[in-house]
Amino acid sequence: MGQTEQLITRAAEDLINARYAIALTGAGISTESGIPDFRGPSGIWTRDPAAERRAYLSYERFLDDPKSWWQESMTGRGPGLGNLWDMKPNAGHMALAELGKAGIIRCIITQNIDALHEKAGSMRVLEYHGSFMKLRCMSCGTRFFREQFDIERLRKEDALPPRCPNCKGILKSDTVSFGEPIPSDVAHESISEAESCDLMLICGTSAVVYPFASLPSIARQRSGVIIIEVNAEPTALTRDGISDYLIRGKTGEILPAIVAEIGRLKK
Repeated sequence: MGQTEQLITRAAEDLINARYAIALTGAGISTESGIPDFRGPSGIWTRDPAAERRAYLSYERFLDDPKSWWQESMTGRGPGLGNLWDMKPNAGHMALAELGKAGIIRCIITQNIDALHEKAGSMRVLEYHGSFMKLRCMSCGTRFFREQFDIERLRKEDALPPRCPNCKGILKSDTVSFGEPIPSDVAHESISEAESCDLMLICGTSAVVYPFASLPSIARQRSGVIIIEVNAEPTALTRDGISDYLIRGKTGEILPAIVAEIGRLKK
């Protein structure tokens, strides 16, 4: 048995024995669905530095002029991730959903805005950086699905930005922009999950973007917590001893193998 196979068996055993296991996911799990990352060798911002500069200014522009922000967002000059409505979950997403349905993974905290965990069938997902499918009220924090609002009609009627039906506050895309605080409900729930888990499965993220990157360290502070990485390459989590072990490979291959091994061990 090779080292990867040994680690897959170890991860399966650790997950079976965990009292409360959670998963953290990042861009690495979604690139296998054809969604580009931002800073990789062929990432969106690597190829178009101007897009990165626009992204850093987006939240400030929203605060200054939400109407213009909405008008610009409808011109297609968004994050450049393609048509996320048509993207489909891959084997990695499906494996995590299966672990959730089996009661093994209790919660997924994701950096991704693509809603692929929900499409895969995962029930408890904390979208740390928001979801492209939702709008969020900047006053009361209520979230709505985009299809609840006819944004094009509002544009034609010169009625942008959309307003919250509850408090009349201004609505923004739920996706979190640079400089924008993580919504307090998601931030508090995520910390609570990191403080409660006895196993954290980190999938497809090097965890270098803060404050999301603090979650593995929060979990690491408690004795007895097992932190498993599934990443293509070693990360700062590996080098700094935050994770207990790294399984190198694609999440779409490693995670289904872990699910299969759990099934074998439980027979």
